[in-house]
Amino acid sequence: MKLLGHGFYWQDLTPGDRFMTYGRTISDHDIINFCNTVGMVEPLFTDAEYRKAHSAMPGFAAPAALVYAIAEGLSLAGTAHGTGLAFLRAEIDVRRPTLAGDTVRVLIEITEVRPTSKGRGLVRTVNSVRNQRDEELMVYTPLRLMAGRPSP
Repeated sequence: MKLLGHGFYWQDLTPGDRFMTYGRTISDHDIINFCNTVGMVEPLFTDAEYRKAHSAMPGFAAPAALVYAIAEGLSLAGTAHGTGLAFLRAEIDVRRPTLAGDTVRVLIEITEVRPTSKGRGLVRTVNSVRNQRDEELMVYTPLRLMAGRPSP
């Protein structure tokens, strides 16, 4: 029986495959909770008066680390639940600010798939985090160790 929500095995992926996630709106509460949880007490995120006087952008900006974490949650939900074994590395490039009220989604493109030992595989993607206006907010390139299809 097929398990709903189960991720891809590395053999099921081919360079050039593309996927789009559902969206997730980032709220003021998300930003505040994230900053409190990780101890990111930068005045830009914790002091509205400081933000009004000193911010380089209008609105309540989300830390890039939060945007990345949300993008990972969205990405893994459709691609690697039950099949992702390890996150190995990534390069992250922040292209523009993400503000409270923005809805983000992730365009995922498979760029590399190769076998390793023990039936596992390495899968690299380019993940483009986009807002509701289809503006690219962030690009990151994770390399993951993924499970192989079980033997029949």
